[in-house]
Amino acid sequence: MAHQYPIPTVGALVKGPLGRVLIVKTTKWQGRWGVPGGKIEWGEPLEAALKREFCEEVGLELFNIRYAMLLEGVFDPQFYKPMHFLFINYFAECSSEEVRPNEEIAEWAWVSPTEALQYPLNNITRTLIQAYLSRGEA
Repeated sequence: MAHQYPIPTVGALVKGPLGRVLIVKTTKWQGRWGVPGGKIEWGEPLEAALKREFCEEVGLELFNIRYAMLLEGVFDPQFYKPMHFLFINYFAECSSEEVRPNEEIAEWAWVSPTEALQYPLNNITRTLIQAYLSRGEA
């Protein structure tokens, strides 16, 4: 059997021009809300991957990107199949709240970080938003 390795991914909690953050609901997280992001391509720097994923998934351009935290998901039951992810998370900003969703995005909402915590978030996103609030990013 071939070796399997954790899959590195990038994602970001992004603040829009009105000070609200973007959360999205995707089918992969079984109805839970999270942040846009995805897998890093071979040879692709992390920030480039993050910018590409946001452009592809929600049509937003990011700026003021800063590293937030590394989290892992090892066979997270909230994900639709058993996977081992390394979530490389960022905080960032965008200059528009005009979301152009691709097929992965079922719903989206611009909310205050505190309001976001009232949503059924996946564990990774809940941890990221709590860090955002505790570090005074909001």
